Amino acid sequence: MSDIKKNKQPPRMNGRPPKGARVPMKLDKKTIKRMLSYMKPFLPQLILVFICILVTVVASVSSSLFLGTLIDDYIMPLVGAENPDYGGLLGALCGMGALFAAGALSALFYSRIMATVSQGVLKKIRDEMFSHMQSLPINYFDTHTHGDIMSFYTNDADAMQQMLSQSIPQVINSGITIIAVFCSMLSLSVWLTLTVVVFLALILFITAKIAGKSGKYFMAQQHSTADMNGYIEEMINGQRVVKMFCREENAKADFGVKNIDLCENTCKANAYANILMPINNCLGYFLYVILAIIGGTLAINEIPNVACFAVNVLSLGSIASFLQLSRSFTGPIGQVSQQLNSVAMAMAGAERIFSLLDEQSEVDDGYVTLVNAKRGADGELVETQERTGLWAWKHPHSADGSVTYTELMGNVVLDDVDFGYVPEKIVLHNIDIYAEPGQKVAFVGATGAGKTTITNLINRFYDIADGKIRYDGININKIKKDDLRRSLGVVLQDVNLFTGTVMDNLRFGKPDATDEECIAAAKLANADGFIRMLPEGYNTVLTGGGSGLSQGQRQLISIARAAVADPPVMILDEATSSIDTRTEAIVQAGMDALMKGRTVFVIAHRLSTVKNSDVIMVLEQGRIIERGSHEKLIAEKGQYYRLYTGAFELE
Repeated sequence: MSDIKKNKQPPRMNGRPPKGARVPMKLDKKTIKRMLSYMKPFLPQLILVFICILVTVVASVSSSLFLGTLIDDYIMPLVGAENPDYGGLLGALCGMGALFAAGALSALFYSRIMATVSQGVLKKIRDEMFSHMQSLPINYFDTHTHGDIMSFYTNDADAMQQMLSQSIPQVINSGITIIAVFCSMLSLSVWLTLTVVVFLALILFITAKIAGKSGKYFMAQQHSTADMNGYIEEMINGQRVVKMFCREENAKADFGVKNIDLCENTCKANAYANILMPINNCLGYFLYVILAIIGGTLAINEIPNVACFAVNVLSLGSIASFLQLSRSFTGPIGQVSQQLNSVAMAMAGAERIFSLLDEQSEVDDGYVTLVNAKRGADGELVETQERTGLWAWKHPHSADGSVTYTELMGNVVLDDVDFGYVPEKIVLHNIDIYAEPGQKVAFVGATGAGKTTITNLINRFYDIADGKIRYDGININKIKKDDLRRSLGVVLQDVNLFTGTVMDNLRFGKPDATDEECIAAAKLANADGFIRMLPEGYNTVLTGGGSGLSQGQRQLISIARAAVADPPVMILDEATSSIDTRTEAIVQAGMDALMKGRTVFVIAHRLSTVKNSDVIMVLEQGRIIERGSHEKLIAEKGQYYRLYTGAFELE
């Protein structure tokens, strides 16, 4: 286990509010504006969608108005006629059919366009998320579970897609429909329209109450889902440990708590959401009956009907049209309220996604770069594009625009370095290390002493609190992080192999490496033998982090991968901890050849593996308490002597 996790206990941030907290349903204007900004590249398609929505609304409203004309002008004259002529009626019905067809085709067309637009927007957002995630510091991943981060790409992105493809078009459609229908109702009867408006206030009041409650739980549902995903991911990765310690029942109990939390939020959210539409439908039917009674009363008693353009007596056709329009008026209100649930979920997802995008990227103020070099006729270093095995630090000088080159030797110096993962708790104190080119420097000490932390500082995964770290005399703050890390080969105790062939994994640090170079590196690490025994040899596809291989085999591939990259400086963090003693002796010889001529930092619990180090540093509670060669430290009979001659290895 790395010292990162031993020296600090970061808060677990699962992207959700504290237990029992209520997430307020609020539509943040900045979030909405930012979310809609991703739709700007699709403006032509959105204009076409708006036109199609207008056609759909016009077709719907026109068909409702035409219903009155159909009854009054085409059906009523045929009632009781001796020789009815159905030609006009058939023509009118064909006209209505054409209106319905136009509306249906427009709805189909804009739905397909919005599906394409929403996926395009989501693709852009996912690209930005993944790209930004690569720029985040290691600290972000130390304080967020992997399952929670995965929820950004799954649940949160899906919620946004649902809103973009369905909710927004539906809300726009409903808004235009409400305006068009309201104007049409005024053209038929002011009295009946006033009745609808009064009843509408009741509908909106009930809708606001129910939608507000469901929205809270939908937003809480998003956070509960992220929390549960993080726990599931953690349990899958640690399933072997769970079984070894017989923690299955505890794991199920903890999962049950999180699952109940998610279930409660989901049930309450959907309970309120599912009753909203039936309630609105019932209120709509009730309004339908009231309008029919009032309209019938006005017509039977020939009470003057006030409309926008005339004062007349309501006809049967006008009443039928108004009743149809009333359904078209209350229906969209119910649909909008229903879509508010999707909007609430999307807003919760969008806020989480934007919180990721707003995380501060890893700061890199370096300007010194690492380049391939060769020596010119005069012996001076000259930059070259080809890989020569000679590296140089490129120093640009802003004053006169000149450039100087310094050969990369592998001289690493830590001068009075202090460091803490949090400012108020320093975990490394007054660290002084002088690693000469070609030296092998070993760190030994108890768990949590700060061994891995030192190597993380050399990589600039974290920045020091005080002191200096120099690489070939250059302050590492002046070196671009990518170039700094490119010069460092790292073999970790926890091996990460990626989906792909064995050869792909060997080339991970040097994509242009030839097959011969990869095979030579595998032989150096004693991995060639078992690789050739795999079903497809070097072309065998590894999945699940190389789950088909033993831990030792994965470690050997990791060592070979570092050998292929051929870096000037090597960091070996418990590189042979997963290899049996017999294999370790063979691999150690190969690693000695790999380390020849390089500056090497070794972290080891097995003291037998660091005997041949040039310098051994003993750490205790973040301080170097002893340093020297194996023979010197044994002669001093201090802590190293007690550890080496004792009947135990470091734990």
